[in-house]
Amino acid sequence: MFARLSRTARLRQKPCAHAHPQTRHPLRWHGLLGSLLLAGMAHAQTQLTLDAAMALAQQRSQQLVAQDAAALAAREMAVAAGERPDPVLKLALTNVPVTGAQRYSLGADFMTMRSIGVMQELTRADKRQARSGRFERQAERAVAARAQALAELRRDTTLAWLDRHFLERRLALQLTLRTETALQVEATDATFRAGRGSQADLFAARSAVAWIDDNLAETRRDIATAQTRLVRWIGPQAAEQPLAAAPEATLPSDVSGDELARRVRLHPRVSLAVRAQDAAQSEVEVARSELRADWTLELMFSQRGSGFSNMASVNLSVPLQWDQDRRQTREIAARMALTEQLRGEREEIEREQLAQARSTLQAWQHNQQRLQHVDQQLLPLADERSRAALVTYRGGSGTLDAVLLARRAEIDTALQRLMLEQENARLWAQFSYLISRPADALADAGSLR
Repeated sequence: MFARLSRTARLRQKPCAHAHPQTRHPLRWHGLLGSLLLAGMAHAQTQLTLDAAMALAQQRSQQLVAQDAAALAAREMAVAAGERPDPVLKLALTNVPVTGAQRYSLGADFMTMRSIGVMQELTRADKRQARSGRFERQAERAVAARAQALAELRRDTTLAWLDRHFLERRLALQLTLRTETALQVEATDATFRAGRGSQADLFAARSAVAWIDDNLAETRRDIATAQTRLVRWIGPQAAEQPLAAAPEATLPSDVSGDELARRVRLHPRVSLAVRAQDAAQSEVEVARSELRADWTLELMFSQRGSGFSNMASVNLSVPLQWDQDRRQTREIAARMALTEQLRGEREEIEREQLAQARSTLQAWQHNQQRLQHVDQQLLPLADERSRAALVTYRGGSGTLDAVLLARRAEIDTALQRLMLEQENARLWAQFSYLISRPADALADAGSLR
């Protein structure tokens, strides 16, 4: 009766006491077999590691190119803003008679002059320095924005890679169960035709296969979605490669308390807020420099007719800031209010980042305890339940439906552990992002730790 179930039954056999710890649990054998099957199908392809995926995402990113261009533009403007305005060449023809006997003559009337001059705005050094500093702060802000964009890119690429990795592991586990259950359907059908089995057992086995097929369809859909997200970052060609083993999702042991707060203050997002505040402060300095108007000096030489003397002129223009309280002073107040707004936003960002980092760390630690509980309690109990149901069924006092339910519960427990492992990997990626520093984000793609 159990001839066709022998392959499944062998997986149920109790291992010897000296067996390797990794071989004592049948679910680990199933995961290993699934991994070997996937590896055999893709042996001729290069495996895509997480580090390689992040490097590809960095190479393809146009957001980084855009921020580099913004920083370059601001640096070029900083140089230009630090220079004096260009001098102005002036040519004039003054007091030409247009009536009478001397009309249109350029030398008959003593008032007619042909003039050439040069005019220069005398911008003070502190004002030029303030204008140049404004663009330098904008360049620093663009650099900080690039670091923030790179940190987010690394995080999002990691999450997309991890989602596909764990979904493929889920698929391998479900395929293993599908193969086992299909063998049980064949064996049950054979025993039923031979008159030694019940129709209820046959329907139970077929229902189990249908349930697994539905779960397989859902998992394949999720894999396709994860694949689409991964293509977004690394491109379709690279995303077709099989994935390598996932990195160990362990967090640094020294990041807690004051050290965690210090790392958060160095986060690219916080640094970007600091640079935005500095840029706003530079606008205040520019506005303050406008309290003293720029003078304009003009030198001019005027030529008259041959019978008259040539002339030289010196002109000095001084703007009259007769209502500073309603113009320049209010502009300064507006710039200072904007700086205060950005200061408050920076503090809120820092608090939010710290709260997220702490909650993420707590969730990761809690999940680590849950994983330990699943490994030590739930998985062994689910395995023993499956063994007991199978032994009872072999003895003729149990039903195949009970065996299938026990096996489904065992797989569900394994899937629960896999989901916990996936959640912890995502928490690891998120926490690594939350404690990343601008220097880390600006470096080449590598380990998140």
